[in-house]
This record gives sequence, C-alpha cells and structure tokens, in this order.
Amino acid sequence: MSVLVVGLSHKSASLATLERAAVSGDTLGKLLKDVAHLPDIAEAFVISTCNRVEVYAEVDRFHGGVTGICELLARYSGIPADELTGSLYVLYADGAIQHLLAVASGLDSMVVGEGQILGQVRTAVKMAGDHGTLGRSLRDLGRLALRAGKRARAETGIDRLGVSLVSVGIELAADGLRGGLGGMGSGPPPMSGGVQGGHPTRANPPPREMPLSGCNVLVVGAGAMSGLAVATAARSGADRIVVANRTRARAERLAASVGGDVADLTGLPEAIAAADLVISCTGAGRLVITESVVRAAVTGREGDRPLVLLDLAMPRDVDPRAASIPGVRVIGMEELRGSGDAAVGADEVAAVRAIVEEEFAAYALAVRADRVTPTVVALRAKAATVVDAELARLTGRLSEDRLSGRALEEIAQTVQRVVDKLLHAPTVRVKELASSPGGEEYAAALRVLFDLDPRAVEAVTRAEVESPNVATQEGSQ
Repeated sequence: MSVLVVGLSHKSASLATLERAAVSGDTLGKLLKDVAHLPDIAEAFVISTCNRVEVYAEVDRFHGGVTGICELLARYSGIPADELTGSLYVLYADGAIQHLLAVASGLDSMVVGEGQILGQVRTAVKMAGDHGTLGRSLRDLGRLALRAGKRARAETGIDRLGVSLVSVGIELAADGLRGGLGGMGSGPPPMSGGVQGGHPTRANPPPREMPLSGCNVLVVGAGAMSGLAVATAARSGADRIVVANRTRARAERLAASVGGDVADLTGLPEAIAAADLVISCTGAGRLVITESVVRAAVTGREGDRPLVLLDLAMPRDVDPRAASIPGVRVIGMEELRGSGDAAVGADEVAAVRAIVEEEFAAYALAVRADRVTPTVVALRAKAATVVDAELARLTGRLSEDRLSGRALEEIAQTVQRVVDKLLHAPTVRVKELASSPGGEEYAAALRVLFDLDPRAVEAVTRAEVESPNVATQEGSQ
C-alpha cells in the first residue's frame, strides 16, 4: 500500500478549469465515497478549496488508482478526460506525503503562508472520517500534516507575514479606491442607518493598517470566507459593513459581530450602489452579481465614485463582463495569484521547509520501523506459545512431587523473563535496522531464523489494518 495524490491547483490549472472542477457539500461527499469504492483504493480523503481539488488515497496499484481517480474527477467536473489531464498532477509515495505537508504548511498556497488551508485540511480529514473512508494510514498522515502546519505557524514568521486571500484582495481593492478617488472632495451618499464618512484622497491617504478608512463595504454571503471578509474589513477601518445573504438570520449574526447592517439579496443593486467595495464569496456555484445588476447599481450612484468588486468565490460570483462598465473594477482569483508571495521572506519559507523535511524524515523512519512490527509480534507470540506449552508440561510433572503453587509461579516468571531477555536485543535491533536501506531484509532473516509461519505474520498485519491498537504489546515489554 502507498499514498497517491491526484489533483489540480492554481499552479497547474486555469481559473476556469478550477471553477468547473470545484466540488463541495453533498457532491463532495459523493465524490469521496466513489473514490473509496474504487477497486484499487483502500481509503481516501479529498481537499477541495478555491485553489485546489486534490484526492489523497491509499492504493494497492498505482496505475489502477490513477485511472480510477482521473475518471471520477472528469465525471464530477464535466470536463472531458483528455482536456482535464493537462491540468492534473500525480504524486506517489514519498512525493505525495511531502506535498501534503507543504500544502498544510502554506507553502503551496496562492498566497504563501495563508492560514485558511490548515483548517481546510482538517475539514477534509474529518469529512473522510465521518463518511467512513478514512483508515489508519491516511488518518496518521492527516495528523502528521496538521502537526507540520501548526509547527510552521508556531515556530516561524510565515503565519504573521503570510496573508489570506481576503487580506490581499482588500489591499488591492483599497489601492484601486485610493487611485480612483484622488481629487474628489465629496463622499458617498449615506446608507440607511449607517455612518457617513469622508473618503481618503491621494493628498491624505489612510494609514496602511487601515486601508478601508472612509469606505463602505458590502459582503455578499455569510459562510466561513464571508466571516473572514467581515472581520478583515472591520480591522481595515471600514466605515460601514453590510452583509447580504440568502438566509437573513445568518447575515444578521455575521453583521452583528462587527456592528454592521443587513441587506436583502433582492435589493442587491441598491446595496451595491451604496458601497465602495463589494466582497462576494457565496459558494452559490453560479453568477450572483451579474453585469446587469452592476449596471443598475452604477446608474443609481451619485457622482463618478469608483466601485471595486472583489470576487473570492469559486466558482466565481461576479460576472467578469462587469469590468467593462466605466468606474468598475473586478478583482478575481486570477489577479490574486501570487500577490502575497512578496509578503513572506525567504528566511521564513526556508524555516518552514526545514520543518516539513524534519516531520517527513521522522514519519518515514517510523513507517519503515513499523513494517517489521508484524514479524516482531509474531515472534513473541510463537515464543509465548512455546513457553506456555513447556510450563504446562513442567507443572504437571512437578505437581506430582507436591511442589508448592508459589514455587511453580516463581519458575514460570523466571522462564518468561529469560525468554523476554533473549528476544529483547534482536527485536529492538531489527526495528532499528528496519529504518536503514534494505531494512526489510532483516525482518525476512528473522522470519527464517525463527521459522515463523508467514500466515501468522499476515494475520498480525491484517489486525493492524483493522485496529490501530493491535500489535502494540511489544513496545510495552
């Protein structure tokens, strides 16, 4: 069994392809189960975000696993297999494990160091557990990735310097608003129930840490990404934040967290007309802010104030054609690609890579050592069987001589200690040697020298797969 990953990301595919390939909700659950039911796959989990769709699987056969996963990705995305193949990458064994560690650590993100991916990996592993597609191997691998990601953020500056897509998008949007507002003295019209604030100008720009000072922000959607957008807009000094969502109760809860207001999606043109920045991240899977909606909003605006539409959804929420409307700028995922890389220094990246390498080395060492565990357990089981048989025979003979029960117990304990001491050195040594190149040969030699039944070793291996707690007795002796 080896780990396989088949996927596509912002590094290998266009935004249009990623939009078509993205899966979520019930569809993601169905894909996960279909992957796990493939004949060559024992367990699986799927990471599906706005930047990547990756299938991780424990496979018996490499080619069979790749073929099956590729066919499912093509079916679920609706992209012909021959077209999708050009955007896919395949990683196997050590390469697949190292890739997951890099992903969880933020090294493979569109914005290097962004913090959302760690939670997305955690969600993917949990979802696989909930759907019954996670086994011991990938569960351990998921824990390893989460540990590496946590260490990267705790021990380096990548989390402090790396910024989320929301932060990068807001910086770009603020730059656009500052540039478009130069020389204008009038502010935006007041929003019902809101606070009217003046706009920054080139002569009096806001502090860098408050890039949205004097701006009104509309957030469309009320999911996790929208929550991050609302919090970031508030920290960035937005004068007023309004949340619009299909479910009003969720919009109200989110808006209340920053003292904002709520708008109905049915009144989207009016809400957009009153905003300087619109951040949309609904996950609706279709265009929510169409060109006609934006035109209607612009018509209802006073003056020639610029309007920035920040689209963080995948598939996109905002019609790209809206960018052709005078005074409107659309910032989408394509523009965000790599925008935050400069924020992360080379030293931080190098430090995170060192953590990834360290975690992988420790994992590989443990895996190689674990391969001999069934042989060690089978050897101890055989020794225990021999000891029990000999003690039973001896007890029968000595009982005839009326030897006390206490004496028999002492004899049994002595024999057991002798066997344990004789087996201790070779079993510990074979585990140490198993981590070296060709380590499996030492386990094979142990099986030959002690004439171990291959079926006994296989039985221990099967028990380990079925229950992670089996075969741990050797380590406690």
